Amino acid sequence: MKKVLKKILIPTLLISGTANSLFAEDEIAAAAEAVEAAAEAFSPALFTANNIWMMVSTFLVFAMHLGFATLESGLTRAKNTVNILAKNTAIISIGILTYWICGFNLMYPGDFNGWVGFAGFGLPLPENGLTPDYASGGYTYWTDFLFQAMFAATAATIVSGAVAERIKLGSFIVFSAIYVAIVYPIGGSWQWGGGWLSAAGFHDFAGSSIVHSCGGWAALMGAIILGPRLGKYTNGKINAIPGHNLPLATIGVFLLWLGWFGFNGGSVLSGDPAGTSFVLVTTCLAAAGGIAGAMVTSWVVQKKPDLTMMLNGSLAGLVGITAGADVVSVPESVIIGVIAGIIVVFSVLMIDKAKIDDPVGAISVHLTCGIWGTLAVGIFGTDKDIVAQIKGIIGYGVLCVVSSAIIFLVIKAVMGLRVSEKEEKQGLDIGEHGMEAYGGFQIFSNQ
Repeated sequence: MKKVLKKILIPTLLISGTANSLFAEDEIAAAAEAVEAAAEAFSPALFTANNIWMMVSTFLVFAMHLGFATLESGLTRAKNTVNILAKNTAIISIGILTYWICGFNLMYPGDFNGWVGFAGFGLPLPENGLTPDYASGGYTYWTDFLFQAMFAATAATIVSGAVAERIKLGSFIVFSAIYVAIVYPIGGSWQWGGGWLSAAGFHDFAGSSIVHSCGGWAALMGAIILGPRLGKYTNGKINAIPGHNLPLATIGVFLLWLGWFGFNGGSVLSGDPAGTSFVLVTTCLAAAGGIAGAMVTSWVVQKKPDLTMMLNGSLAGLVGITAGADVVSVPESVIIGVIAGIIVVFSVLMIDKAKIDDPVGAISVHLTCGIWGTLAVGIFGTDKDIVAQIKGIIGYGVLCVVSSAIIFLVIKAVMGLRVSEKEEKQGLDIGEHGMEAYGGFQIFSNQ
């Protein structure tokens, strides 16, 4: 394209005499490059390719919800499987519907005071919404909404695992609807919507803080307010309550890893070959580093390599790299992943010692490693600003802790938060749904 433009543009200018009087040859070449860039920016083929990649990324992030469902099911007891699956099915509905009603326009309000803004209900299609003028030719308005809606639902899914096996389904649905509709998009607007954190120089590429710690803080508050599962902590001892299906949990982790290629890769917001391929490499290497870090650490600390720690190590690496996948080097992405894998093991053990019951390790993966990933940008990123990163961590921490605690406590007072002792012993599948995940295997009801 560039050579063609030079062949056409330079002779034309020379014939007209313009080149001799106004331009040197290098200036003509620069003009040709500018014409090329403009042509590429508004190329229908490039616009289509960008949009297709964004839609594929949307599909991959959507598939992550299946990963969350299988991971949480596998790491909890069989008698609660239907309940886990019901929550994860409800969450994707809640996330999409609330984001359509108000979330999208809370997160991207346009001109606002940097803290809270609202562009109105629904999805009013802008005049340029389906043209290359929208989002610099990266995607259409509809693709933008769908991609972001998948992120919104993810924030609530994180909470699901930490409160598993003892929360009422109705109470969880009410919490998720309020949190995803209001709290998550307001927090997102602070950075991605051009708010005060964006102005402060905070960097969170795909959501180590905006998505993962947002869910992680709420998961922490939910686990504290709910209290531990029956039998988890007795006579000063920590009693392990193993999950019923580690193959299912492993499938879930690999589905999440697959989905993360869309989660981070799509956050380039175009099909740019250089940017997208680089982000996919840093993302994948961080996940691999996370497994290595968690495996070695659990082997040393627990004397045997714990599969659940390894699985959470991969997710820890993914969460850790999500904030800076676009601004750290390839070797640094491995370091971030390995450190995240080490951190997640100690975090799981420390949270257990604090008698905060998190059946799947969601707090350690998404909150602890989300904080680490956000700090890592200030340590390794090309434009290091550790102060701005700390501001973001504190800002999201205050917003999410206060809001989630208020929502949980109000729900607890109004409609109750926890199932009865009988239901918990029997299993939420029977108590909440009147059905079993594994029909004919009543032995599971006593586990």
